[in-house]
Amino acid sequence: MSKTKVLFLCTGNTARSQMAEAFLRAYAGDHFDVYSAGLKPREIDPLTISVMAERGFDLAGQRAKGLDEYLGTVHFGYLVTVCQRAQEECPVFPFVHERLSWPFEDPAKAEGSEEVRLDAFRRVRDEIDERIRRWLQDELHLPIQVPSEPKS
Repeated sequence: MSKTKVLFLCTGNTARSQMAEAFLRAYAGDHFDVYSAGLKPREIDPLTISVMAERGFDLAGQRAKGLDEYLGTVHFGYLVTVCQRAQEECPVFPFVHERLSWPFEDPAKAEGSEEVRLDAFRRVRDEIDERIRRWLQDELHLPIQVPSEPKS
């Protein structure tokens, strides 16, 4: 049985969409093939890697990808934009069953000390985590496979 494909899309594929990809793959990877991309991909933000590692997610194998890698080649059950800009600028995407918009604040825009910036990334990480859990449980009625917490 083939799994439903889900694409998380944001502007740079540096933070929010990477986080969403990791969470959905961990919680429901047996139900979904999960992808992420950016309209203008850049390198994954080191703070994304740090805050996800705090929760036991290793993003070492992930890379920033452009939307063009998937246009016309992959049929997605869900296209989820995780920022307002991607929602507004995403072209008509063929072969998508359902398009969802979950705009989250861009943590990379946080200014201040490293701790202030880390707090912004943590807040957005936790909001994305909560949104994905609610979507799986309340809307899709799927069980969540919670990975074990990292050892301190």
